[in-house]
Amino acid sequence: MPPKGPGKGKLPVPLPKDMILKDTEGKTWRLGSQIGQGGFGLIYLASPQTQVPVEDDALHVIKVEYLENGPLFSELKFYQRAAKQEHIRKWMNLKKIRCLGIPVFWGSGLAEYKGKSYRFMVMERLGQDLQRIFEECGSRFKKEIVLQLGARMLDTLEYIHENEYVHGDIKAANLLLGYSNPHEVYLADYGLSYRYCPNGNHKQYQENPRKGHNGTIEFTSIDAHKGVAPSRRGDLEILGYCMLQWLCGKLPWEQNLKDPVAVQTAKTKLMDELPDSVLRWDPPGSSCSEIAKFLASVSGLAYAEKPKYEVLKKILLDGLESSGTRYDGPLEFSTAAVGPRNHRAAKVSRVRLPKPPSKPTQQKGKKPEGEEPACQNKAPVVLTDTQPLGEEKPKTRSRSHPQGELQQAPLPRPSPKPVQQKEDTGHEDHSSCLSRPHIRGTRRQFQVEEKPFRFYTARQQPEHPKK
Repeated sequence: MPPKGPGKGKLPVPLPKDMILKDTEGKTWRLGSQIGQGGFGLIYLASPQTQVPVEDDALHVIKVEYLENGPLFSELKFYQRAAKQEHIRKWMNLKKIRCLGIPVFWGSGLAEYKGKSYRFMVMERLGQDLQRIFEECGSRFKKEIVLQLGARMLDTLEYIHENEYVHGDIKAANLLLGYSNPHEVYLADYGLSYRYCPNGNHKQYQENPRKGHNGTIEFTSIDAHKGVAPSRRGDLEILGYCMLQWLCGKLPWEQNLKDPVAVQTAKTKLMDELPDSVLRWDPPGSSCSEIAKFLASVSGLAYAEKPKYEVLKKILLDGLESSGTRYDGPLEFSTAAVGPRNHRAAKVSRVRLPKPPSKPTQQKGKKPEGEEPACQNKAPVVLTDTQPLGEEKPKTRSRSHPQGELQQAPLPRPSPKPVQQKEDTGHEDHSSCLSRPHIRGTRRQFQVEEKPFRFYTARQQPEHPKK
C-alpha cells in the first residue's frame, strides 16, 4: 500500500542547517547544506563534529524522509541485515578483492521538527553518479569501462545475493564514484531492495499482473514485467541491459518506454534470439560479444538457481585481456565514439573526475602520491550492529516515485522513475533456496566455452559450484 498520512507523495519540510541529530546509538550529527533530493527524501552534508559548522568537503551525508514513508526504511533494513562492515571485510578477504561497492552505513535514527516525525540515515559521502558522466561522454562508454563496471558490479551483486537480498534497480543513476577515491564505484539506493530468500527459503515463482512492470522500465527484468518477485537472475539481467546501453548508447526498446508491454515483448525477443540479437548492435569499432555471452548465460538460469558468478565474471575479464586493462584498475572515462546521437562528445576527450578532498583533518588513510587510496569499505571502525529502536514499519512506497540517490548538486536529469516492488504477502516457498527452480522454457541457452581460468588481478577467485 502507498504510504498514508500528510507526507504521502511529498518531500519533507527541510530541516534547518546546523540542526543536531542523535542516532540510535547516541552519536550526534550536525547538518550542513542540502546537496540533493529524491522522490521522498532530502540529502544533507553532515559531520560528527557538532561544535563547528559542516564544511563543504564533509565526508558524511544524511538522508531524511518522513517517518511514514517506506523507501528509507527498506534501505535501513538492508544495511542493518546485510551490510555490516565486519561482514563486508571478511567477504573481501575471502574473495581477495580490493574493494566492494557498497556504501558505508554510519547510523540512523528518528527526529522531530515542527510537529513532523522524520527518519534519517547517515552514510559515507559519494561522488558523481554514472548517469551524469555517461551523458558527458556523449551517452556512450568505452568497452573497457563497460567491462570494468560490469565485473565490479558482479562482485557487489554476489555479496548482496549471498546475504539474501537483491537490488532490483541497477542503473547508471544508482552507480556513484567514490568521493575520496573517484576510481571506485558504488551501488547505491537500496530503497527497492528485496529479501528474495528469507531464512534460506527462496520465494516461489508466481506471476502477478497487478505487480507487473516494476522497476525502471528500460532496465527491469522480464520477471518483473510479469509481476514475479525479484531474484538473482533478474539483477544480472538488469546489469546486462545496462552494459548494452553503456556500450551501444541505446537499447532496442527505448522508443517504446511509454508502453511497458511493448518493452517486455522486445526484451523477450532479444533474450530468445541470443547471441545474434545483441551482436547486431555492435557499435562502430567495437563488439558486443562479451555482453551477448553474458546475457545468454543469464538467460539459461532458472528462477531460483544460484548463478555461476565466476563464469560470468570470466566472460567480462576475457574481454579486458586484449587491452591490458585490469578490472579493478583506474576508471578512465573518455569519448567512445562521436556520432549523430552523441555529438556533444566531440568536445570531450576525457571526463575530469572530481578531485578528492584535500583537507588533512578529514582525509584519513591518505596514501603517498602515485598510490591509489584504499577502498572506503576498509574503514577501521565497526559500524552499528543494532536494529532500529522502537521504529514501526511504515507502509511501502508509492509506485510513482523514485528513491533519491546520494549525489552532489547540481543533480542530473532524473532517470525514468522506478516502481516499488511490494513485499510478497502471499504463500512463501518453504523449501530451500537450493530446491528445483522455475525454468524459462522459451529461452535458448547459450553454451559458454569452458576454458582454463586466467587471472588478471593476481588474486584467485574461489569457485562457486552450481547448486
